[in-house]
Amino acid sequence: MDWGTDLWDQYDHIDKHTQSGLDLVERYIKFVKERTEIEQSYAKQLRNLSKKYAKRGSKDEQDCKFSNHASLQEILNELNDYAGQRELIAENMMTGICVDLTKYLQDLKQERKTHLADAKKAQQNLEITFKQLESTKKRFAKEWGEAEKATQQAEKTENDLNATRLDVEKAKQHAHARTHTAEECRNDYAAQLQKYNKEQNLFYYTEIPQIFNNMQDMDERRIQRMAEGYCQFADIEKKVQPIISKCLEGIFNAGGKINEKQDSMLFIEQHKSGFERPADVEFEDYTQGIKSATSESSLNPPKVRAKLWPFSKKTKPLPAEDFSHLPPEQRKKRLQSKIDDISKELQKALDQSEALEKMKGVYEQNPQMGDPSCLEPQISETAQNIGRLRGELAKYETWLSEAVGGEESSNAINNNTQHTGVAAELPQNIYLEFDDEFDDVETPVGQCTALYTFQGNSEGTISITEGELLSIMEEDKGDGWMRVLRAGGEEGYIPSSYVKLSP
Repeated sequence: MDWGTDLWDQYDHIDKHTQSGLDLVERYIKFVKERTEIEQSYAKQLRNLSKKYAKRGSKDEQDCKFSNHASLQEILNELNDYAGQRELIAENMMTGICVDLTKYLQDLKQERKTHLADAKKAQQNLEITFKQLESTKKRFAKEWGEAEKATQQAEKTENDLNATRLDVEKAKQHAHARTHTAEECRNDYAAQLQKYNKEQNLFYYTEIPQIFNNMQDMDERRIQRMAEGYCQFADIEKKVQPIISKCLEGIFNAGGKINEKQDSMLFIEQHKSGFERPADVEFEDYTQGIKSATSESSLNPPKVRAKLWPFSKKTKPLPAEDFSHLPPEQRKKRLQSKIDDISKELQKALDQSEALEKMKGVYEQNPQMGDPSCLEPQISETAQNIGRLRGELAKYETWLSEAVGGEESSNAINNNTQHTGVAAELPQNIYLEFDDEFDDVETPVGQCTALYTFQGNSEGTISITEGELLSIMEEDKGDGWMRVLRAGGEEGYIPSSYVKLSP
């Protein structure tokens, strides 16, 4: 069954049906476009969400050492990758479906237009042939009628006794001429009728069936392409499902990486002071006449006390280069970390020095490759840098040796083993003078260098000078100010943009 055979007389319905098919393609294209917009919007919101909750800043980086903090960062990273897959879906749908189908739709429209134009042209040709047939038919009818009248008139003239031979002869000739003309018109009519029947047969049995079959083929190809587009809609998302599954699996694994015991131990290592707990307060018996209790109560602590880390006065400890302002355990860690950093920098400088010496040797053996003397400034600068680093390394190693009491190596400190020399270094009187309330020691959260001079004239601010080294007691919370401590003990707020953070 085909359109040309079974729908040869349904031109209007074929016209509407094929137009409806093109409208469906256009509608599907619009549907996929809106789907891509949803995917892009969804991906954008996911990225913004990940960015919003991502940790930033030195304090956040410190928190990320804990497994529960780090796992959340992994989840946010996986969610960001997941958003990328949603964007990929939108992009592939736009290029693979919308763009391709739009071009295909234009080709279909042009093809349909051509088929309809061919059908209309064939119809017009048949109508022209039919008009010619009608014209020859009318002429034949007219001429045949005139011929009959002429024949009747000739017979009448011949039977008229008053008519002359000449009149009879003229009437017969006229009748003969009319009859001859009528015969010619009859022959023309017969020929035109044969031509029309042939054209009509060609139109209904060849041209129109062929055109309608071509339109059927076009419509079936459209339907097949639509089916591919429908499958492609799902297949595009299926192709990224393995990656999406990996993202979701990464999120799941991030939860499994959390180790509550490890986080607790890490917190202990970060803040363990290394001090021993205070000894019992000895009883002072004033009844023995040692000292009169007129001026101060036995409940009042002595006026002079040694350093005690859990409690202190409101005066903050001054930051020192040897980190002596820190608790023993934290001091050792900071010194060991500084030694490690200097060692890495020293090794890098030694490698650079070795490379320069090798290059100098190559230049000396092959002067055409370069001038050895041009490397002298770099070699000299590198040597000075190596000397400086070795001096710093020796200085920090000495401080570290003092911190461990000379009983433990730097390797033991690096492994965070507990030493026994700290207790011996602590003074026996471990109290400081304090008021009625106790304050926790506030440890600096970082170091910075003043880039500009600032005159702190308002309440709560302090003045700083360009190049001054400052301890950061409170980071910028988004208002453009940070709280710092000067070497002289002054503490206050300064603009965050006036300093450069130390690494």
